[in-house]
This record gives sequence, structure tokens and C-alpha cells, in this order.
Amino acid sequence: MGGKLAGLATSRRLASAAVVILLGVGATLTGCEYTYDDRVRADESPAATVAGNVVLPPDPSLEQTVTGQALDEWAKTALPESQGRSFYSSSGYLSAGESKTEQTVQLPGGTYAVTLACRGTRRVSFSVRMGETDLVDLTLGCTNARVSVVQLDADAILNITVGTRSEANFAYRVSRL
Repeated sequence: MGGKLAGLATSRRLASAAVVILLGVGATLTGCEYTYDDRVRADESPAATVAGNVVLPPDPSLEQTVTGQALDEWAKTALPESQGRSFYSSSGYLSAGESKTEQTVQLPGGTYAVTLACRGTRRVSFSVRMGETDLVDLTLGCTNARVSVVQLDADAILNITVGTRSEANFAYRVSRL
């Protein structure tokens, strides 16, 4: 359990460091003139010379599934609070080959952000439907999160299906923009 909490703390530090790096790079590059030297120095790897890309090593703890309090903490981290009102959220564990379908509460017509996240060693498929209409159909590599924006012309209930071929955790939130 201590290792999982340490991994969560490491994940938060890496995310904070990425934001600081990206903000620092953006502030530094404002008003700069770009010049590129295509040659790679002997002490640099080719990946180190790619301009504009900040690559952080993946957090290996995010490849392990969790339950209980650790699952709740990961879901809070993976789905940061949105600026809009959160109408529905869920998280859980799926065994290999399992899928799960849930329904949201009735949502008033409007624009919504559907934030999807997973953790595990493989991928998780997310499907968001309104009746017979597919709004989101996404297979997401775990340790990632994705936000999709959907427009509801009238009040509706969304069906959200999550499936995986290997064990995984999932989390999602539906928030009004």
C-alpha cells in the first residue's frame, strides 16, 4: 500500500513538473526567433534534439490496477475538477474480457465535457451513446486521459460502456461546460 501511495505522489510530482516545464518553455519561447541545427552532438540522443516536445517517462505504477481507497485517489487525480458543474462520474475495476455499461442521470440539453481515463498495462474501450447515436467511440491507451466534448440538443440520458481485454481501472466524469 505504501508503494502505491508513493507512486501516486510521484505521479502528482511528475504532472506538476510537466506543467511547470510547459509553462516555463512557453514563457521562454515567447518572442524568440527559432534557429535549428539538424546535426546531433555526440553527447545527445536524437530524441533530445526534438524541438517543442517534452517527453516524460511513464509512471510504472499506473500500469498496476488498484482497488478501494487507492482507486478513489487515482480517480480524483486522473479526473481533475472541471470548470463546469459535474453531473456524473464513475470509476472501477474491470477483469480481463469484462465490459460494463452505466447510465448517467438525466442531463439537461447543453454542451458537456466527457473526461475518460484508465490505468493498467493495455487499453480500455469507451463508448458513449445517446439512444442509438454514438457520441464517443474511443480506445484509450492506459495511463492516459482524454476529454471529448458532446452537444445535447435536448435533455438526455447517456449510456457509457467501458470494456477491456486485460485487467484495468477506469474513471470518467460528465461535466457541463
